[in-house]
Amino acid sequence: MTKKISDSTVRRLSHYLRSLEGFEEPGGTVSSEELAARGQTTAAQVRKDLSHFGSFGKRGLGYQVDELRTRLRRILGIDRTWRVALVGAGRIGLALFEYPAFRARGFECVAIFDSDPDKVGTERSGLVVRDPAEFEAAVQELGIEIVILAVPAKAAQEVASRAVDAGVRGILNFAPIRLNVPPRVPVEDVNLVMELEALSFALSQNERDA
Repeated sequence: MTKKISDSTVRRLSHYLRSLEGFEEPGGTVSSEELAARGQTTAAQVRKDLSHFGSFGKRGLGYQVDELRTRLRRILGIDRTWRVALVGAGRIGLALFEYPAFRARGFECVAIFDSDPDKVGTERSGLVVRDPAEFEAAVQELGIEIVILAVPAKAAQEVASRAVDAGVRGILNFAPIRLNVPPRVPVEDVNLVMELEALSFALSQNERDA
């Protein structure tokens, strides 16, 4: 059985990778202390996070930047290309679609769907917005593995269920609703309102402590 890795660990691995991508010197090394400073954590935490995935580096010598970068990309699954469908061609969905880092990280958007008749048939960076009625056929035809849901809450569960039935492997959910899908299909929820509320809470705490 695959060992369960916490979400916080995965997020720190992403921070470590971005830090490593800032090193331009070929063949260089980096210490756990340096990674910790860049990721706002501790050297012990860096070593613990990496230890979940085997042996890295040598004591007293640090980590080879190129090797660690390659292994982190493999661990995070971005050493390959993922075929993605965007459902919901609104502002959030299209902002993601047009975000350069989205493609740079290996996420290739191969289809866009929207229920708005005025959007269906329009073109976005070479892709024609499709009618949702074509969804299941497109999943099979294009080998879609990940679906980004940028739809209203009332439509999200139906789209998610259709995606699961069509064979999609993962869902990135921007709708403010908890989706009911089988455990084999991981869902990552991105709730911008909750993130703003967390920021508001932190600011309020600072004001109280001042």
